[in-house]
Amino acid sequence: MDLTERKAEREVDRESLRAGLKFTHLRLIVALDDHAKVSAAAQMLNISQPAASRMIAEMEDILGVELCERLARGIALTPAGKALARRARTVLLEMREVDREIADLKTGKGGTVFMGSVTAPAIDLAVPAIRRIRERHPRIEINIEVDASNVLARELLASRHDFIIARIPDELNPRLFESKVIGIEKACLIVRRGHPLLDAPPVSLECLTAHDWVLQPRGALLSRTIESLFLTRNVALPERVLNTGSMLLTMVMVAQSDAISPVSVEVANFIRSDAGLAGAIEILPTDFEIVVQPYSLITVKNRALSPVARMVYAEIEAGIAREAGDINSVLHALS
Repeated sequence: MDLTERKAEREVDRESLRAGLKFTHLRLIVALDDHAKVSAAAQMLNISQPAASRMIAEMEDILGVELCERLARGIALTPAGKALARRARTVLLEMREVDREIADLKTGKGGTVFMGSVTAPAIDLAVPAIRRIRERHPRIEINIEVDASNVLARELLASRHDFIIARIPDELNPRLFESKVIGIEKACLIVRRGHPLLDAPPVSLECLTAHDWVLQPRGALLSRTIESLFLTRNVALPERVLNTGSMLLTMVMVAQSDAISPVSVEVANFIRSDAGLAGAIEILPTDFEIVVQPYSLITVKNRALSPVARMVYAEIEAGIAREAGDINSVLHALS
């Protein structure tokens, strides 16, 4: 673009902002730029040639500049005309994208989803569902927060999430939510490779009191489950406890000390299969089970999900049904 065209473009920008050209004007100037003939441009817009000529005159009157030069065989755009055509092409392209984006939003093929999940179903349900949706609808933006149920439920009530996979905390009114129980969560204890307790499995609860522990923050469900386990068996609670919501810090503490930490079985299996941690972390065999309260798909009562949020929610439900079908198939084959 030469200096004359740049100057003309700045002039067109100022004038068109004040005057407000119509989209039909923009489509016409682009057609003139493409075909260099009024008749061909008129045909592209499905209007008569006189109507196209009147629209050219309207644009020139609005902008106060000449846009076309009449030649023996058609027309040529002036520097101002080329500047307008270049800008018009960008505007029309953006409007096509807007149309497509709105259509995608209506059908659930585009848009943004905000969801939350506790750790186990985030790995086991959310990630596979997101992967399947990405294959079909790559323009969907999915945001997922992994945290404790009490945090996620409050975020849901504050409209920061469309739905969550968690539990309804005891301190919140369950009538505020719609929930669908979808699975229990089993936990296990993890320790570093070479930990002294690995020498004599399975380990009893009484053997664990004297060791360092890394637990989720106070009040988190997994922490309360561990505390309840000690209390119901009349075993003294561990005294040396680090509370943290950071999974990374938990892994570092376990890998670099004799600390013990409870995590979901899904998390433990993922950590042990990860190339960076394989062999550094082990599951501690115990003579007791750690079963956590069932988790649910949770929405706010009487709050409708957007089409795209409904799609992600339904994909997670489908994954649950598929997993249940696989288990039933295995049981049937064994029977």
